[in-house]
Formats: sequence, C-alpha cells, structure tokens
Amino acid sequence: MQYLIAVIDSDTGATGSATDDEMAAVGAFNDGLRERGQWVFAGGLADPTTATVVDDRDGACVVSDGPFVETKEYVAGIWVVEAADLDVALKLAADGSRACHRRVEVRPFL
Repeated sequence: MQYLIAVIDSDTGATGSATDDEMAAVGAFNDGLRERGQWVFAGGLADPTTATVVDDRDGACVVSDGPFVETKEYVAGIWVVEAADLDVALKLAADGSRACHRRVEVRPFL
C-alpha cells in the first residue's frame, strides 16, 4: 500500500529552510527507503507564495496567485512510500519527522 507523508513547515518565505544537517539526515532517510524498497517518490515544494490556483469547474477558467488557503503552516515537501500497513507507515513517518526535524502528516492513497 502507498502512503503520503507530508512535511509541515511554518517558516513562510524561507524556501529550502532545512539546515545542512537536516538535509544530510533526509538524504540518509531517503537512502534507507530505497534500500528497503519503500521509496516511491519524494520532493520538496517551493514556498506557498509561489502557488497558483486554477479553477475551471464551470468552464470559465479562473487563475489566481497564491495558495488556496491562507495559513501559518503549509506542506513543504512530501514522501510517497510503500508500506505493508499503517503501523509501518507511521514508523517511517516518525523516522522522516526526526530526519527533517518537522511535523509530518500521514495519509493512505485510496
């Protein structure tokens, strides 16, 4: 089963706010995921101020700058992992949280 692990940050305006030590720890975490066959995809996201919202639900496309919701916290990066079950995914999330030194959210793919 695949799970999304979303990294939560609150340092608005600080794209790439991870320290060198955090980046090294994340790299080691990623290497471990690859070695165990749990790696699917991962990546960091630019600051929410770079977001563009597109709404074409009624056929009249409206494009607006900025995130779809104004909030102090935002998703700064993601991992998509393979895990046998939620318990395994939560263990991976704890390891990822420790590596990036941020809170994370875990959600299964449908």
